[in-house]
Amino acid sequence: MATRPKKSDSATSRKSAASALPTAVKAPKPANFAKEQELEAYREMLLIRRFEEKAGQLYGMGFIGGFCHLYIGQEAVVTGVQMALTEGDQVITGYRDHGHMLAKGMDPNGVMAELTGRRGGYSRGKGGSMHMFSKEEDFYGGHGIVGAQVSLGTGLAFANKYRDNGKVSVTYFGDGAANQGQVYESFNMAELWKLPVIYVIENNRYAMGTSVARASAQTDFSQRGASFNIPGMQVDGMDVRAVNAAADYAAKWCRKGEGPIILEMQTYRYRGHSMSDPAKYRSKDEVQKMRSESDPIEQVKARLTEKEWATEDELKAIDKEIRDIVSKSAEFAQNDPEPDPSELYTDILK
Repeated sequence: MATRPKKSDSATSRKSAASALPTAVKAPKPANFAKEQELEAYREMLLIRRFEEKAGQLYGMGFIGGFCHLYIGQEAVVTGVQMALTEGDQVITGYRDHGHMLAKGMDPNGVMAELTGRRGGYSRGKGGSMHMFSKEEDFYGGHGIVGAQVSLGTGLAFANKYRDNGKVSVTYFGDGAANQGQVYESFNMAELWKLPVIYVIENNRYAMGTSVARASAQTDFSQRGASFNIPGMQVDGMDVRAVNAAADYAAKWCRKGEGPIILEMQTYRYRGHSMSDPAKYRSKDEVQKMRSESDPIEQVKARLTEKEWATEDELKAIDKEIRDIVSKSAEFAQNDPEPDPSELYTDILK
């Protein structure tokens, strides 16, 4: 006859189970960027910022329809991660995707043209803001269903493992998507098969407009994989050097065959969830405090000037160059022809 375990035995069992869980990985120190790396980060983040500002203008003017989710404030995340990747590594994300595409090296003309629904867009004008794709650039979307990209990104990692090609899948999702069921199914399979996937949780604190403190029982997103033995670390997502160091660690972890890893990027978006969101759930003072104290672009700008690696005039020249690129992309996107009606019947799978 089975006997009920003693309380002390049960407590010991729980303690043993808890000790078996992975502890949080301490984030490495921020990367020590050389001049060229600081300038590269400055250019990339500035391109994303100016592009998104222009996209917001075009949306207000009626050139962009449907949903449009801007990435302003979060530029250090994709920039720092991309600087740690190698050619052939895949990226997949949700619907706040413009910055991810630009960081991946995709043409601003093609990205902006897709926003305006034109023929020269990356999805030939049929996808819009949320649904862009480029197999040539190893960018696999742009997904409108919350959390859907996590299982797909895990599948990309499975293909890499199967082919033994040494590539890594970087799968981005937000704090809101972190509560979706398919995320944890993906975690389980990824750890079972030791898949080379970096799960980047972009914790911008508010998901679609609800504070994480109100929506998530566990607000340390780096430990969301603990029950699957997936290690994770919290990273200052407003410092491109901290992001780069963590992403470099994670990429090496995956390439060594250690399996998946979670990076919680603690970041902040300055705009609402989408262009239709007035963001009344937070104060203007809170947003202004983040912009004045933690802006990722201003941090790099300050280091460049303090170390005398660039003058104010040189940085203004870079800004002008970036603005010109973005202005040309907007001009292209407004004047490029609309898709031929026959496009309605292409890319349809039975």
